[in-house]
Amino acid sequence: MSEGTRLENANPVIFQRSGERVQTASEEDEDVHDPIDDREIFDILFKCFTLHLIRSINDPEHPLSLEELNVVEQVRVKVNDAENTVGVEFTPTIPHCSMATLIGLSIKVKLLRSLPDRFKIDVCITPGTHASEEAVNKQLADKERVAAALENASLLEVVNQCLSTRSI
Repeated sequence: MSEGTRLENANPVIFQRSGERVQTASEEDEDVHDPIDDREIFDILFKCFTLHLIRSINDPEHPLSLEELNVVEQVRVKVNDAENTVGVEFTPTIPHCSMATLIGLSIKVKLLRSLPDRFKIDVCITPGTHASEEAVNKQLADKERVAAALENASLLEVVNQCLSTRSI
């Protein structure tokens, strides 16, 4: 955020981060098939053992994660491994959040980069939590709009900043 820009939500409520999930031996064994579940989407792990979590995606306006702002919660992640679908609902901190589309796009990009291509990814605003919920959800569901947004170098830079690792 540039200096002199007024925050929409200057004093957001900050929530405690949930603990890290302990991996079992079978979950770490690449030869054992274990289906992708809700928590795994919440805590996406790469083979290089670097944590890449949707819950740790940075808020575009605050130096806090989406989990710390309660924008993403594990209970709002739905996975059907058998049907290759992943759904994530996110809750903006205020009903008129102008960053809602950017936050949704960041979540979607993170999942597109992290999950196998077989998954259909649906990212949307938690029903009843945003004034422009329908318009934002329509944008996030439109593959052409998402692809066009990611071709915009400036917008892609902002998304990548949201996805970058920061010290916790």
